[in-house]
Amino acid sequence: MKSRLVAGIAALVLAIIGGMLVIFYAQGADQRAVKNLEPVAVLVVKTAIPAGTPVESMTASLTTEQLPAAAVTGSSLKSLNESKGEVAAVDLVPGEQLVAERLVAPEELKTQGSVEVPAGLQEVSFQLEPDRVVGGRLAPGDHVGVFVNLDKGGLDGKPDAEATKLTVRKALVTAVQRAPEPAATTQPAPTASADSNAADPQDTALPMGNLMLTVAVSDVDAAKIVFAAEYAKMWLSKEPTNAKDSGPRIIQRTEVYK
Repeated sequence: MKSRLVAGIAALVLAIIGGMLVIFYAQGADQRAVKNLEPVAVLVVKTAIPAGTPVESMTASLTTEQLPAAAVTGSSLKSLNESKGEVAAVDLVPGEQLVAERLVAPEELKTQGSVEVPAGLQEVSFQLEPDRVVGGRLAPGDHVGVFVNLDKGGLDGKPDAEATKLTVRKALVTAVQRAPEPAATTQPAPTASADSNAADPQDTALPMGNLMLTVAVSDVDAAKIVFAAEYAKMWLSKEPTNAKDSGPRIIQRTEVYK
């Protein structure tokens, strides 16, 4: 009887010790996983900041977040100490990291309506998702290339062929407007697993909401943009005036891998 009692107690003690060891190991694994993520403290936009807002007025609209190093860009700011006297070059949206390129000296700020439309051109507006507009990183005064994608009907003799062409070159952006952002919600921090070694790129916050862009173009190019906005799909590139021009080319399936 005594031997069985002693054996039972010993088994219970071993079970408790084993459970504690499992807990300690799990905690250590979480700590090791977080360490592998190399968290970096950076400034993140908490509430929308309009273009032209001085740095000194941004404090209440920013928060400091610990992000994995792999998700932090090289120009992300950790503080505003080095940016005093500057202003937001474009509208800043909740969730995006505050990067140095978004801040400029007040005299360099390009605001809506400040871009003069060259004689002979006309303005036309259209809406696109951020991923089709260089991630939303456009400001009045920039120039863009307008790619038009057609599912069919764009090629003579090939009525059912898909085709893409850089249809409008170096169009002057005269205004950029963002759709209202939904109210920011606080998301729980992701739980690191023992096998986590790097950040998932999908964890990086993305801009939300369509952008309304206005460009100054010729009458012919304006008609192409209106048609594409109504019946086709568009994709923009940021195309400075000194960008290389390799001539008109229509891309089809057979051209993609060449």
